[in-house]
Amino acid sequence: MITEPEQIEAGAWNTLLQAQPMGGACGPFMRHEYLAALHASGSAIPSTGWHPRWLTLWRDEALCAAAPLYAKDHSYGEYVFDWAWAQAHEAHGLAYYPKGLVAVPFTPVPGPRLLARDATARHALQVELLAQAERVGWSSLHVLFNADTDREALIGAAWLERHTVQFHWHNACPTPHGPRPFRHFDDFLANLTQDKRKKIRQERRKVMDAGIRFDVRRGHEITASDWDFFYRCYARTYWEHGNPPYLKPAFFHAMADSLAGWWLMFIARDRAGQPIACSLVALSDTSARPQAAYGRYWGALQRVDCLHFETCYYQPLQWCIEHGVTRFEGGAQGEHKMARALLPTVTHSAHWLAHPVFADAVDRFLQREGDGMARYLAHLKNRSPLRAPG
Repeated sequence: MITEPEQIEAGAWNTLLQAQPMGGACGPFMRHEYLAALHASGSAIPSTGWHPRWLTLWRDEALCAAAPLYAKDHSYGEYVFDWAWAQAHEAHGLAYYPKGLVAVPFTPVPGPRLLARDATARHALQVELLAQAERVGWSSLHVLFNADTDREALIGAAWLERHTVQFHWHNACPTPHGPRPFRHFDDFLANLTQDKRKKIRQERRKVMDAGIRFDVRRGHEITASDWDFFYRCYARTYWEHGNPPYLKPAFFHAMADSLAGWWLMFIARDRAGQPIACSLVALSDTSARPQAAYGRYWGALQRVDCLHFETCYYQPLQWCIEHGVTRFEGGAQGEHKMARALLPTVTHSAHWLAHPVFADAVDRFLQREGDGMARYLAHLKNRSPLRAPG
């Protein structure tokens, strides 16, 4: 049990991550540098409700399994909402917090959560997670935004599966001979219905007519002043909604220092060349043609009609097309993303509740929620922005 990320050697953790089926192509989020920066920056620490309890399994001197486990004092920064479960516990005189959580703080990006050398080690890890939850008396244990290998390990009577929806874009133009990558942005637009195609062109024209241009910078091209400007935009987005930003400036300084190659920044400038907005996109890997991109943060210091869509969707999608990126994940929630051809994608989490009565109630709730989710997905499918083939 590790309470400080520095207690485990980064190379051992990252080597284990590299051994997962997705390899290193799952973004920076589960890398030791990313998780350690959340802690070292003061973003995910006990005083903010995140108590690291990283669980590791060793065979002799070799790390064979690990999970970023936290004891949580609340449910903020998770993006799989269990507030009603907490309220139900409280209404019956039971404490819901602290609870156990296996997740990347503040990061609703699907990927491996139970790092393991093989299926046997992954099974042993989930068994030990449950044993730890029972030893310390947690009300519940949650594993969020799981990869398929995690789901396989968590199938069983002890775990309840929950499904949520995100919106992802795929670089796949249908043809009679199978899908191919889009050649350019207009090729992508040609795959949409006429009304969606017209709307996107109108939105992009509004930004262009406002005199906005973009600088696109990746990795070490992103300067210290760019990072500082980004943080002003990022923080303003949170404060405008009445909340302090989750992530501290030191976290992004650490990204610039240790994980720069995993980041892509879009900086919007006005007619005078002054920066007015910014979005930050994570990449699946540091190759010239990453497999995936992940929309993460944005903010603006000035109001320009449709600037959000251009900065967060159209510029990143254009970059993905130009660089052969196969998938862009738009993050949690947001049906408005469908109009930009980000299509509904089911994500998964697993949950264990200690109290058998509550476990049974949540199981029945998740069955009803799952039925509603199926109807919701069918409804979204009928609203597809894609042009019918033929």
